[in-house]
Amino acid sequence: MYPKNAWYVACTPDEVQDKPLGRQICGEPLVFYRDANGQVVALEDFCPHRGAPLSLGFVRDGTLVCGYHGLEMGCGGKTLGMPGQRVGVFPAVRPYAAVERHGFIWVWPGDQAKADPALIPYLEWAESPDWAYGGGLYHIQCDYRLMIDNLMDLTHETYVHASSIGQKEIDEAPPATRVEGDEVITSRHMENISAPPFWRMALRGNGLADDVPVDRWQICRFTPPSHVMIEVGVAHAGHGGYDAPAAVKAASVVVDFITPETETSIWYFWGMARNFKAEDAELTASIREGQGKIFGEDLEMLERQQQNLLRYPERGLLKLNIDAGGVQSRQIIDRLLAAEQAATGIPVRQIA
Repeated sequence: MYPKNAWYVACTPDEVQDKPLGRQICGEPLVFYRDANGQVVALEDFCPHRGAPLSLGFVRDGTLVCGYHGLEMGCGGKTLGMPGQRVGVFPAVRPYAAVERHGFIWVWPGDQAKADPALIPYLEWAESPDWAYGGGLYHIQCDYRLMIDNLMDLTHETYVHASSIGQKEIDEAPPATRVEGDEVITSRHMENISAPPFWRMALRGNGLADDVPVDRWQICRFTPPSHVMIEVGVAHAGHGGYDAPAAVKAASVVVDFITPETETSIWYFWGMARNFKAEDAELTASIREGQGKIFGEDLEMLERQQQNLLRYPERGLLKLNIDAGGVQSRQIIDRLLAAEQAATGIPVRQIA
C-alpha cells in the first residue's frame, strides 16, 4: 500500500492543456482538466450517469463534458447539466485537491481536509533562474518501493549503468546512511578516480578538463511519500570534492518523483537540475538525453524483479549494509501507513 495523505506529482502542465487527462494515482482513477480560469481541476474519473471515464470526454469553455452522453461536470464534482435531463438529483463524484507548482501538477489522493498546499516541498532548482532542468516520464510495472530501493542504493550503477555512470570505485566506497526526522540520507564519496563517460561529458559541458582525476559524490535523500533527490557530481581531485569551488566541478541534482499507480506500477517523473551554464539549452538537451537513457536502463531490471517477487512471494530478501537507505525509507513509509490506519480504522495490508 501507499500513503494517501500526501502530495504526489500527478503530471506535468503540458499534459493538461485543451483536453482532459486520465491517470490512476494510488489506486484512484482521476481525471485532470483546466477550468475557465486555467486552473487545474482533479475529479474522480467516473461519470455518474453510466460510469464512463470522464477523461474520454472533452473540455468546453472550462467545463468537463462526458464523451458518452454529454453530461456536464462541475469543478466540485456535481453535475451541471445534461441534454434533455434534470440533473439536480445526480450523485456527485469525488473532487481531489490539485495544485500546479514548481513545473508539476500535484494531487492529494487522501483526506481532502488535510490537503495543505504548504506541505508541497519547495524546489529551489525549479524556481531559480540560476538552475536549468530537463526531465521526462516513464510508466513502469513495479512496486513504487522497488524504485525507492533502487535510488537509495546506487551500487547497482556499476552493473546496470556500466557504459554511462557506473565504475568499480562505487563498489569500493561504502555508503553511509542516517535518518533525520522523516528524511533518509545515504551518501557515498570517491576520491582521486577517473570520471565515467557521463561525467566526462558534463565536465566538458562546463568547460573543464575531462581527462584528469576527480572526486565524485552521491548523496541520496528520501522524503515521504516517495520523493528522492540525489546530489551528484565530480570535481577535479584535490579541491575538496563536494565542497570544491564551482570553478572546478560539475554538479547536479537528480530529481525522482515516484508516484504509485497501483501496487505494482508507477509513474516515474525523472530529471536532472544543474546550476552551471543554466542558459545553455543545448547542454540541457544533451544531459536530458543522457539521463533518459540511464534511467531507461533500470526499467527491465525493475520490471523483471517485480515479476520474480510476485512469482515467489514466500521468499525473503536479504538486507545488507548497502540496502540501509531503502530499508530505512520503507520504515518511514510503514509508520505513515500505520498512522493513516489508526486515523481511519481501516486495516492497511502490507506488501513485501
